[in-house]
Amino acid sequence: MGAFPQTIYFTGANAPVGEEYELTGLPVEGDLPAEVRGSFFRAVPDPAFPPKFDNDHTLSGDGMISRVRFNGDGTADFAVRFVETARYRAEKAAGRALFGKYRNPFTDEAEVQGVDRTVANTTPVWHAGRLLMAKEDGRPYRVDPVTLDTIGSYDFGGALKSETMTAHVRIDAQTGELFFYGYEADGCASTKVAYCIVGPDGELKREQWFDAPYCAMMHDFTISENYALFPIYPTTAELDRLKAGGEHWHHEPELDSWLGVMPRYGDVREIRWFKGPKGCHSYHMMNAWEDEAGLLHFDACLNNTNAFAFIREPSGIHMAPQDVKGALTRWSVDPKAEGGEVTETIIGPPGDFPVIPARLQGRRYQTGFLLSMNPALQGPPLFAGPVGVSFNMLLRLDGMDTPTPQVTQALPLPPMAGYNEPVHVPANDPAHEGWLVCIVDQQAGDTFTHEAWVIDAGRIGAGPVARVKIPARLRPQVHGWWVPQAQIKEGVQA
Repeated sequence: MGAFPQTIYFTGANAPVGEEYELTGLPVEGDLPAEVRGSFFRAVPDPAFPPKFDNDHTLSGDGMISRVRFNGDGTADFAVRFVETARYRAEKAAGRALFGKYRNPFTDEAEVQGVDRTVANTTPVWHAGRLLMAKEDGRPYRVDPVTLDTIGSYDFGGALKSETMTAHVRIDAQTGELFFYGYEADGCASTKVAYCIVGPDGELKREQWFDAPYCAMMHDFTISENYALFPIYPTTAELDRLKAGGEHWHHEPELDSWLGVMPRYGDVREIRWFKGPKGCHSYHMMNAWEDEAGLLHFDACLNNTNAFAFIREPSGIHMAPQDVKGALTRWSVDPKAEGGEVTETIIGPPGDFPVIPARLQGRRYQTGFLLSMNPALQGPPLFAGPVGVSFNMLLRLDGMDTPTPQVTQALPLPPMAGYNEPVHVPANDPAHEGWLVCIVDQQAGDTFTHEAWVIDAGRIGAGPVARVKIPARLRPQVHGWWVPQAQIKEGVQA
């Protein structure tokens, strides 16, 4: 087995770990809120073998399902396991990498042509008693939430026709329905998008296909109470480029962005397209909501280009990370219009990994949380994750249902420390704003430490109310999901 490339994607905080283990009875410092007793699942890319190509990157890593379980006795357990995808099993049997470039099957070894190549490494999704590990280039894998054993590729009992399912689903807390989509639904560089609705019973109720304006990286989308919204940004794929052994994605600065809007229970023939700025890109949306006048507002962490250097540079875009400009941005449209252009408003600072309480998904909301960079940091940041730098400040924004939201609280970290994406945990008391749970990484020399933090969502500036030191080496996560213990028991028994 060869060595991993000595690039930012495989060194330092991003150095592969590739170990499965379980730690039990970890002590909790501080007061662990009763509501947090459950499981915090995390999706962690971690390559089992060095890649075939030296220019590979973080997002190609094999999926690992990581869990912090907060116990009733006030302790915590930690476990991590590989998601045993078809790709992982094939490479494990061979003892080496067999799959080639990121999302380019034409660069795979002949012996694995036609094998499901997703790594299921982006988001753990919990719905209807099932835990799924999702990545947008394929169908998800179902995982046992207690043992973390891989059950297998999941297609909703054969009902799902799309070859892909997004890693960013949206769940309406009031109806219990799960909304998702799959882009490149019938193969590489396709413009086909499958829009799907799953009932609270876990059954796929509806799947409709439509054509996007072009084949775009559609990493996230949103719903409102009455609409589904599909953002299209000019990070594009071309089949000829893939067949020639090129990169899946190139970013096109001169291409328009679009926002597709349709009634969320309607027919895809009702979709209307609203034109946005050229060359912009967003990976994550905070929410979408409708105001009293019927206008539809779409709040996203928008940048002036693609945030990933491994996409920009093959596209001929060479710029330092600090030159990527962004902001929390609102696009507003009249959903009853035949189309037109979005109205764009800057409503917050640059950042990513936005979080809101799950009960407000698709509804008017007042508060949101965001990871950002501390402009007053007195020292170097933590170099980690697919962008190369870890966020080091947690922000709370209030007035999200107004034209001018404000940052009202912040929790900065010291130099060489970074946040992983937090999740929101609701409180039993409706007057309490709940809790944020996240992993915080810290580097000192060549040593890395990791802690799970529980933060009062109403007082984030006060720091964690409880913390758990994890005595093992962790790799940065992508996304996470929190599940109360009672729901896990119900899911296992179902």
